[in-house]
Amino acid sequence: MPRPVNSIAFVASTADEAQAACEELSAQYDHVPVEDADVIVALGGDGFVLQTLHSSMNTGKLVYGMNRGSVGFLMNKYSTASLRERIVHAVENSIRPLKMQTTDDEGNKAIAYAINEVSLFRQSYQAAKLRVLVDGHERLPELICDGLLLSTPAGSTAYNFSAHGPILPLEAPLLALTPVSAFRPRRWRGALLPDRVKVEIFVLEPEKRPVNAVADNTEIKTVLEVTITQSEGRTAKLLSDPDHSWSDRILAEQFID
Repeated sequence: MPRPVNSIAFVASTADEAQAACEELSAQYDHVPVEDADVIVALGGDGFVLQTLHSSMNTGKLVYGMNRGSVGFLMNKYSTASLRERIVHAVENSIRPLKMQTTDDEGNKAIAYAINEVSLFRQSYQAAKLRVLVDGHERLPELICDGLLLSTPAGSTAYNFSAHGPILPLEAPLLALTPVSAFRPRRWRGALLPDRVKVEIFVLEPEKRPVNAVADNTEIKTVLEVTITQSEGRTAKLLSDPDHSWSDRILAEQFID
């Protein structure tokens, strides 16, 4: 069903191309401040639209991205024509992020949210050594690897796919647990988990093998424990053109050579 579009705010990455597009569109479509807008048009690449989704989470505002960056998988094609009509007929995708809770080596606790994935990476030349529990059951007593990530369907075509994880349809109630360069168990290639589970990761030998944890663009140094669950009560809303919907793009990625 077409949606009313009363007010639009334009935001842009620092790239010259994005800044120029923002200036042109703001003049053409009566830009309003973000806090007064129904729809936020984000101009840049995938990283910038993720930042915009994080900042607009739980506000009810819709985010419509147009590609003025280098990748643009999450973005719609850039055009200055008929923007209101495109937004009116766009497909709405509601995204529930992952909640990452960490404890570092000094006992400090932190919370961050991830629309794409939560990742753990070795901090030094030594491989990470991790213990993994799913809903309180130990599944990997000792995983030796360069890293480990838990991806949402929205993020499954990003770093997860580069690490040889599976692509998940946007509507799938699943998460992908994917290792990065697993050394032991050598044959373990990851797991598909229901999106309602709690994943706990404990860093073994943290002084010898320090590990950092990352939720999208938020990094916590030298973690000892990481707990990941699907967030409750947090939602971000992304719009995609119906002839090139986000769900269709994720599906199509599975058939690209």
